Parts: sequence; C-alpha cells; structure tokens
Amino acid sequence: LTYVVAGMSCGHCKVAVTDEVSNVAGVDAVDVDLDTKLVRVHGTGVDEAAVVAAIDEAGYDAVQA
Repeated sequence: LTYVVAGMSCGHCKVAVTDEVSNVAGVDAVDVDLDTKLVRVHGTGVDEAAVVAAIDEAGYDAVQA
C-alpha cells in the first residue's frame, strides 16, 4: 500500500509516522520517503482505513497513491 502524506519534512515526521503505522495489525514494514512524501506499507491483511487513521494520529493527512 502506498500513500501520499503531505507535510512531512524532517526526521521527527518520519519517526512519528513509522511508529504509528507500525502498530497497525498486519504491518510488517513501513518505508517513509520525505523527498517524495510517500509512505509505503508492507504486510498482509492490512486494514487501509487503520493505516490512514494511524497517519492521522501522527498528525498528517494521507491520500492513497
């Protein structure tokens, strides 16, 4: 799953998003690219709404890419 997450610009942003999304059931790995503003989520049976909610909890808005 890939999401565009505007507003991420620093290491703290990356850690916040990674930590929140990593807690979603089924997520095995999270890749955050600050340059492209993309968050890639790897795993099985991942609930997309839960990922968006986790990104929101970290303080950002996500749009599926």
